[in-house]
Amino acid sequence: MSDEHQRSVRTDIPHPARIWNYWMGGNDYYEADRIAAEAGSTVYPGIATMARESRRFLVRAVRYLAAEKGIRQFLDIGTGLPTMENTHEAAQGVAPESRIVYVDNDPVVLAHARTLLTSTTDEGVTTYIDADYHHPETVVADARHILDLTRPVAVMFMGVLGHVRSTAEMRRIVHTVVETTTTGSYLALWDGTDDDPAYVRLCAEYADIGGEPYVPRPPGEIRALFDGLEPVDPGFTSVTQWFPGEPVAGDARPIPAYGGVARKP
Repeated sequence: MSDEHQRSVRTDIPHPARIWNYWMGGNDYYEADRIAAEAGSTVYPGIATMARESRRFLVRAVRYLAAEKGIRQFLDIGTGLPTMENTHEAAQGVAPESRIVYVDNDPVVLAHARTLLTSTTDEGVTTYIDADYHHPETVVADARHILDLTRPVAVMFMGVLGHVRSTAEMRRIVHTVVETTTTGSYLALWDGTDDDPAYVRLCAEYADIGGEPYVPRPPGEIRALFDGLEPVDPGFTSVTQWFPGEPVAGDARPIPAYGGVARKP
């Protein structure tokens, strides 16, 4: 970790990536993060369920793309802290030769990435780039050093676009990256929606408990990010209901986290 990143890491102040890690059931958090996370859970008790179910959606989507669609390159933008089963573990568990590029510019995330985001196979590649997805041209330029963009890529934005202030900017970011990929590439994405008042209230207070401002959006605005792409069944839905095939056992009640997977024609 660079000296600049080392100076940026504070353990006495709640950090959004560590708060989310706590909600997901991870171990990489400090007392300040736990207090902030539990305060958030009193506002929206379902937030831990959202955190865990969104990760399960990621794992199902990655396994599906690797096993059923032959995708061997994954660009995971806005990685967050490693926990549970990560993108490279899901992909390389199906296809050992998979190449995964994680993207984040948070010094806390990058510190953990150096230690934990390493290939699970000798054949595969797992790496990360320090870049801000608000500058998608930079993300793409850096990713080209590792991924072959003349071959299909799975572009992933998992629960991070609520940090983008405007819908227009959100669309620009996603479309800039997807437009650089070739036919047969995929977009896998979920984000928080505004159809649960308690979750909306948590998002409004998130900055006060140590998080970055997060904007839950109408489902239609998130669905529009897939315009021009071919949706994979079951289409755009709550992450608890996205199963490319027979549902697995579990609670499939909708939660305010919607997404899907779609192919670039």
